[in-house]
Amino acid sequence: MREAGGLRSPDTSEGCCESAQRPFASQAQEPIETLLFDFGGTLDANGVAWKERFYAFYRAEGLDIAAHAFESSFFAADDALVGRLARTTDLAGTVHALVANIEAELARRGFAVDGGAICNERKNGDRAMRVASRFLLEASAAFARNRPVLEMLGKRYRLGIVSNFYGNLEAVCQSAGLASFFAALVDSHCVGVEKPEPAIFHAAFKKLGAKPETTVFIGDSLRRDREGARRTGMRFIWMAPQGVEAAENGVAELRDLMTILR
Repeated sequence: MREAGGLRSPDTSEGCCESAQRPFASQAQEPIETLLFDFGGTLDANGVAWKERFYAFYRAEGLDIAAHAFESSFFAADDALVGRLARTTDLAGTVHALVANIEAELARRGFAVDGGAICNERKNGDRAMRVASRFLLEASAAFARNRPVLEMLGKRYRLGIVSNFYGNLEAVCQSAGLASFFAALVDSHCVGVEKPEPAIFHAAFKKLGAKPETTVFIGDSLRRDREGARRTGMRFIWMAPQGVEAAENGVAELRDLMTILR
């Protein structure tokens, strides 16, 4: 997903700035009216970006590849999908298309499954199906956890999604059972600008009738999400992987927002 091609990493190597640690510290700040969310790594997982999740699944399949080598294969596969998917492509279709691209990149770089040509092709297909299925199963569990939280948040705030995506964010959110919670779904490919540029967030403000001073952005990337919030004048909450969130005062699960936003 573009959050890692785009979608680079959870950015856990960067320190968490003051605004990420204590986004509501100032008593002079205006009341919160709007929440904007990243999609990948935030709504479909607990702070772990797509690249890291796919890398873990391929390692579990026995693929012996260094993280940096997988990273370049992932980015190439990810970039190739931008604007190439029909806008009606759902999450399953998106994930299977991305995994097919990853398999092609791995094969091109000499990381295909060992074996004869015909057997190799069949094994790669089996592996691709297993990886995609595991990814979708984990995402489905995250959506199930997060729907009740989004329903509760939606009673108190205007909600939107701002994502560096492929052009089919709306269909993906529909298939995930999330679209009804959000009054704005802003896809970078559709608006022609990516996070962290302020223009993509202003597209959401326009749809929601919101302003940055009363908006909080929740995302898993410090480079794109926190930096975008900073440039735009929003407050920011970091969705960080388990363990990192405790060290950096982020949140590990969406339900933790209920306490922070109280």
